[in-house]
Formats: sequence, C-alpha cells, structure tokens
Amino acid sequence: MMIHGFRSSHQDFSFGAWTLTASKTHIMKSADVEKLAEEMRMPALPEMMFGDNVLRIQHSSGFGIEFNATDALKCVNKKQGMLKVACAEEWQESRADSEHSKETVKPYDWTYTTDYKGTLLGDNLTFKVVPTTDRIDTEKLKTREQIMFFDEVLLFEDELHDHGVSSLSVKIRVMPSSFFLLLRFFLRVDGVMIRMNDTRLYHEGDKNFMLREYTSRESKITNLKHVPATLYTEPNEISQYLPVTETMYEKLEFPEIPDCKSAASTDNTKVQSKLT
Repeated sequence: MMIHGFRSSHQDFSFGAWTLTASKTHIMKSADVEKLAEEMRMPALPEMMFGDNVLRIQHSSGFGIEFNATDALKCVNKKQGMLKVACAEEWQESRADSEHSKETVKPYDWTYTTDYKGTLLGDNLTFKVVPTTDRIDTEKLKTREQIMFFDEVLLFEDELHDHGVSSLSVKIRVMPSSFFLLLRFFLRVDGVMIRMNDTRLYHEGDKNFMLREYTSRESKITNLKHVPATLYTEPNEISQYLPVTETMYEKLEFPEIPDCKSAASTDNTKVQSKLT
C-alpha cells in the first residue's frame, strides 16, 4: 500500500492492444505548485498536489484517455467561490499568507470542485464521444472474476484549513474480459455539506467502445441527521444517502482503424491464456 507521497511506483499492464499505466510519485514541491498556480491563474492549489501522478489507458495506435491533477483543476471555477461558509474568508486569508501573496486573494472555488471526466489522448485518432442509453452492467461487475491488475492513484487532496476534505483519486481494476475505472472527487465541508462527483469507465475486451458514466451527488449536512456521522468520512458508505444532482452517459467510440476491434480481442485472448 502506498503511503501518500513517499514512495514512487510505475506500473504498466497490457490488456489486448491497450497499455494501462499507473504512475505515482511525490507531492509537488511548493515552488512548482506556485508556478503552476500562476499559470492556471488560481490563487492557490490543493495542499497535496500530485502533479506528476497519472493513470493512463492508451491504445497501441495512440488514442486513449488519461487522468491527471492539472487537467482536473482546469475544470474548477476560477472566478467565484461557489460555496460560501463561515470559514471561507479565514481560509483564503491564511492561504494568501502562506503563498506570500501581497495582493488581495481573488474569490474562487476554494473547495476545488471539479467535474473532470478524463483527458482524451490522440492527435489524428481520438475517441468519438456520443450520448448513449447503454449502461454499465453493474451486476456483471459484481460477479467474482479474477482481478489481474489493480491500482489507485491520488491526484490531489486538501484539508480545507481543517474544515473538511477535498480529494480526487482514480482507481482501476482489470479482469480477464474487461476493465473498470472509477474517478472520484469527494468533498466534505464539516457542518455544511458533502459532494461527490464520480466518473466510471468500463470496457469489455471484445467491444469497439467504452462506456463512461458521470454522476454528481450532493447533500447539506442538515439533511443527513439520520445518517451516523461516522459515515461522513466514508465515501463508499455515504454515497447512497446523497441525492443525485446530475448524470451523464456517454459512449467513447474507437476511431476507424484497421482491425481495431479484432486485434484487441485477439491480443486479449493471449493475455488471458498467460494469466489463467
């Protein structure tokens, strides 16, 4: 198990024509964080910023999708604070001091809420993203299938000046016939609210597309009085109590390349035979 920021690791795993890469390294140095914040025109970035961490799914022909902290933060509202709570001004002032900023801190979403769903890769060849009525077969995911590869990558985390937590992490698991990824943004502002934005990505080895589902959930703490407070810190447990505020269902269709589908399924059979 990785201790946040202290141990680096780089893992590649082949699934048919796909290479799945999970790369984890140390927290960005403060000088690099300040430089990046300036480039992104944000007053501050999360306390634990893993700018070099990445989870990537790439086809042998170049197209794919990856998940990284910098692109996720580009989806944060930089102009105004979306959530006003008592501690917000105090928090921003303390952060301004720590960043040695002499100018007034501009209002921004200090919770780092992001609706990031991944970064599409490829120049000439890329996924075609289309709305779909298809759904990820969650029952199939519950069946006991051998897990051939698993990893979890933390992209950023912030304790909101001891008023809660804001974090973004992505994990993937690979079975003989498919792989499943979950990107989760989790926000808890103590005494105020809990928000969770989940992106799920699913691919079956013999299909020429992936399914991507985005679900946003949110609740004020006052509406969670019936839920044990111990669950507030457990995203998997609290999610069922948070009303859904937004959903998006998409199909990531593979670009037209010769034998894309057949090559993937043929190679995948080879992988299975080695591991079963």
